[in-house]
Amino acid sequence: MLLIGFIEEIIFRGFLFKSLEKENLNRAIIISSITFGIGHIINLFTGAALLETLLQICYCISIGFLFVAIFYKGKSLWPCIITHGLVNAFSIYNIDNNLSLYITPIILTIIPLCYFMYIKKVIK
Repeated sequence: MLLIGFIEEIIFRGFLFKSLEKENLNRAIIISSITFGIGHIINLFTGAALLETLLQICYCISIGFLFVAIFYKGKSLWPCIITHGLVNAFSIYNIDNNLSLYITPIILTIIPLCYFMYIKKVIK
């Protein structure tokens, strides 16, 4: 799980965002965040349920916005790699019930988006 986070950060922030950033920063943020989220559709092929995968795509887009802001402002992929790896590693402890199925994705969507807006506007 740690390696997957490392690879995804290299692909979506390290390569995709950095290559698009030169042309248009806002477009680079949007494209890298959305493709990061949509990339998780592959979980359907590993046996994940459709609803769970769609919810994961939503909160991964949100987390993508946060990670790209952290990477852009901090000029380092390491905070994103470490956090991403830890989130992946701890996801095996997720309790499989209806509450966590809906509440967790909502929280993982709202908090990163709010923090992304804070980083983008306040920290210059």
